[in-house]
Amino acid sequence: MPLPRLIPCLDVAGGRVVKGVRFEGLRDVGDPIELGAAYSDAGADELVYLDVKATLEERPALLTLVARIADRLAIPFTVGGGVRAVADAEALLEAGADKVSLNSAALERPELVSELAARLGSQAVVVAVDAKDGLARGRAGSSATGRLAVDWAREAEQRGAGEILLTSIDADGTRDGYDLELTRAISDAVGVPLIASGGVGTLEHLADGITEGGADAVLAASIFHFREHTVAEAKAVMAARGITVRTA
Repeated sequence: MPLPRLIPCLDVAGGRVVKGVRFEGLRDVGDPIELGAAYSDAGADELVYLDVKATLEERPALLTLVARIADRLAIPFTVGGGVRAVADAEALLEAGADKVSLNSAALERPELVSELAARLGSQAVVVAVDAKDGLARGRAGSSATGRLAVDWAREAEQRGAGEILLTSIDADGTRDGYDLELTRAISDAVGVPLIASGGVGTLEHLADGITEGGADAVLAASIFHFREHTVAEAKAVMAARGITVRTA
């Protein structure tokens, strides 16, 4: 079984890394290439880049930026935002991304998940489930779907998704920890790897996501971006909780 993964997340808007609370009030954090390279060098297992404005602005992700990121990283990375067709995903992989993440387009046309899996392989397809009050939402959290997040995650797997990225909008940026109840519910419902996201405020929260939430990987942003903790410190706490982690 693959080892649990620690994944810093970089939300990108206007070519810069940003961070907000519950997807709002975005603050500038830094350069996506330099930050990504620093996390890669520090021992992160993977990175996730999310172009948080691409869907709202109805444009594809920034391919030139993705190519520059790929030149600097020594670890796999996923790119999400603006993936509306197989061609969008192919372009991201050709630019250097290892996986693509999609949310709104998959909710609007679930067949896209199957098309991507058939073309790229399930291992390259990540379905992002943004959840509020247990319901999946699209368009950077601004669009309600009425679909239970658990049901949508299960369907995404059935359609060929190789991984689920669950973000609790309720917890995002609050620093109160993951929504462990929802994380566990989706972990129990799917057989593909689950990434927990949203709400990390302490290093213990990372361990909680795996030991209590049942996630296969844990994602965090603020605690790393604002230099409160390092990747090495995070892995040390996880190891102390009995979680086997990769070491450099």
